[in-house]
Amino acid sequence: MILRKAFKYRLNLHPEQRALCTQFAGINRFVWNKALALNLSRLEDKLPILWYQESNWFTQLWKQSEEYTFLKDAPSQTLQQTLKQLERAFKDGFDKTQPLKRLPVFKKKGVQDSFRLPQGFKLNGKRLFLPKLGWVGLRLSRPVRGTPKNVTVTRQGQHWFVSFQTEQAVPEPIHASTSMIGGDMGVKRLITLSNGQFEYPIDTKALQEQIKKHQKQLARKVKFSNNWKKLNAKINQIHTKIAAIRHDRLHKLTTTLSQNHAMIVLENLQIKNMTKSAKGTSDQPGRKVKQKSGLNRVILEQGWGKFKTLLEYKQQWAGGQVIFVHPAYTSQSCPSCNHRSKENRLTQSEFHCVQCHYENNADVVGAINIERAGHAQLACRVNSAVSCQQQEPKAA
Repeated sequence: MILRKAFKYRLNLHPEQRALCTQFAGINRFVWNKALALNLSRLEDKLPILWYQESNWFTQLWKQSEEYTFLKDAPSQTLQQTLKQLERAFKDGFDKTQPLKRLPVFKKKGVQDSFRLPQGFKLNGKRLFLPKLGWVGLRLSRPVRGTPKNVTVTRQGQHWFVSFQTEQAVPEPIHASTSMIGGDMGVKRLITLSNGQFEYPIDTKALQEQIKKHQKQLARKVKFSNNWKKLNAKINQIHTKIAAIRHDRLHKLTTTLSQNHAMIVLENLQIKNMTKSAKGTSDQPGRKVKQKSGLNRVILEQGWGKFKTLLEYKQQWAGGQVIFVHPAYTSQSCPSCNHRSKENRLTQSEFHCVQCHYENNADVVGAINIERAGHAQLACRVNSAVSCQQQEPKAA
């Protein structure tokens, strides 16, 4: 099978190279916004939008003009990749099968600055050659495995990073373990496993308090003044640190789970629906809006969606599987006598069966029921496959 991986490293740039990266990202942002505005105006006039070939022709035309001659400063490949990304964004926006389909939006200065190069780069040890940028140093924390197909340079906080997308042919993986385990995602605990183990939630309260303090100071400063810019950069740096802590924790947790268990069962939680606002409307105002807002914030800060994505592809690499089951009644059913009732769980953390008096932590009970639901789902698949094979006509 073809294994595609991304390897990300921090770049060591000189001030001139840092300025060029900022310039390239700005030029690509300009091309994105200008091509997007052109397509949106055509949609308003009920005209067909311009796809990559037409947009690239306009870009070549803009380069020849005196007004947009600065477009020549950036590598032409990065502009072409930006237009291809815009074309993909429009196709996804018109795709009815996409769950979160929407039209592309304009990019803001300093937000997700990046540019991509499909070729022309060279990797030599801890040095990387990029067109119009020259040789740059990178912190090679691990070797690049596979054949690099393209590189993407992005800015996160005050630093620039490079990502290599690689491909390599590997044999079909066979998981080293044969165990199966269920996991219950929660607020008080990040995840509770059916074997009783659990992980505490990601704690960033101290950093969040720093952000609140700095935001109050920011509100009292003159907008876009030098002091305002310094404080705003400090706030962005703390946000970047929080994201790095979450990213590191989720990677370590999903790596441990994927290495130790061939099958992992989770609830098929609709995170988008779970984190909807409870404000309601002016005619029908919501109830307990503040409490719901706090719950939504905690769920999003823990990165449940990111956890699911990481676990899925790591299990695929290891030859394992992630099974998603319906979340209904997993915390109300007794794993001992199968009695289901709301009265079994009267508090957030305690489970006490009113019929057989089985007692355990409510999250552990939920994880056990999730694992059992995974076993039942697998049994249905096996039985279905067997029945299909029996219905096949026998060879004469």
